[in-house]
Amino acid sequence: MPGPLDGFRVLDLSAVISGPYATMILADQGADVIKVEPPGTGDFTRSAGNRSGGFSAVFLNNNRNKRSITVDLKQPAGVDVLKRLAVGCDVLVQNFRPGVVERLGIGEEAIREVAPEIVYVSISGFGELGPYAQKPVYDPIVQALSGLASVQGGSDQNRPRLVRTILPDKLTAVTAAQAITAALLSRTRTGKGQHVRLSMLDAVVAFLWSSDMGGQTYVGKSVSQQRAASFIDLIYETTDGYISVAVMTNAQWVALCEALERPEWLDDERFLTTELRDLNIDARLELTQSVLSQRSAADWLDRLETAGVPCAPVLTRSQVIDHPQIVAGGVVVENDHPQAGRLRQSRNAARFSTSPAEQRRGAPQLGEHCDEILAEAGFAQAEIADLRTSGVIGG
Repeated sequence: MPGPLDGFRVLDLSAVISGPYATMILADQGADVIKVEPPGTGDFTRSAGNRSGGFSAVFLNNNRNKRSITVDLKQPAGVDVLKRLAVGCDVLVQNFRPGVVERLGIGEEAIREVAPEIVYVSISGFGELGPYAQKPVYDPIVQALSGLASVQGGSDQNRPRLVRTILPDKLTAVTAAQAITAALLSRTRTGKGQHVRLSMLDAVVAFLWSSDMGGQTYVGKSVSQQRAASFIDLIYETTDGYISVAVMTNAQWVALCEALERPEWLDDERFLTTELRDLNIDARLELTQSVLSQRSAADWLDRLETAGVPCAPVLTRSQVIDHPQIVAGGVVVENDHPQAGRLRQSRNAARFSTSPAEQRRGAPQLGEHCDEILAEAGFAQAEIADLRTSGVIGG
């Protein structure tokens, strides 16, 4: 049975992570995603390391279920090709720096002349306005400017630290995928497409505000140097490894004290309420660590789980693959790629009861589907041959 977005076609001009991951989510959910890449080089991530069969892992993990066509958008004929493709598409996604698509002649206004109902999506680093709009951007830059690095440091007084994954890129992708489906839903009701604009900075600030910006929420009230609102290092060392233990409610605190055989903590004035336990977090965590360091991880996990205390082992990336919960949930799946070989990848996170997401094809070779995509758009074989001879398309 086809996925929930079956029948929608997406023209994907984006590269690297923020755009391609977003469009892969849509592709997993059934959309026909046409990846448009420059001839010869393709998406930058094609050249990344950790390769098999000519494919990089990062490209494979952000571009499955797509078809690839190469078009030289610096040539007028390439722009014409893109516009003809746009006529049959519901969505166009691009993450060029602001102003580039207009200079190329493929901005919203130009595309809407041929596809008036299209959902046009622009993903950027900082947005179209402001002193940073034209600045180059990478994930660490957004982590710094958004306040995420300060949150990750633990408090405003500590050294800021980066999250050790490209969270802004991937969070922007997930936000973009949701926004695109919302815009498509709106179009079914109004008959009108619209321009969806999203910056990495916007996505991260909105993400942080739900839990980390309490001190900045009330206008007109002074804000002291911010303590960490949600980032607490709840990784504990045992005699043979690490575990995570997290308690929020009073009942969980009581259960933890009993499991650790420390009933005296229940009478400690520093820990009588949730607020007091938060204010005295350093003392609480130090005491917890001092006890957990005395037994093995398996011993503590058994005791804590029996008591109903939220806990889990801290797994390495390789250990994640075989963990019973990952296996039971079918979170990681294996498929064969015609060039890269047997692959292990995460499935699409959302599960649909009647229109499940699926892997229909692996990530494409550069320009693999040029002829079939152009033929579907009404190009004659002679036209396709001429475009290839002139270097407008590759393959």
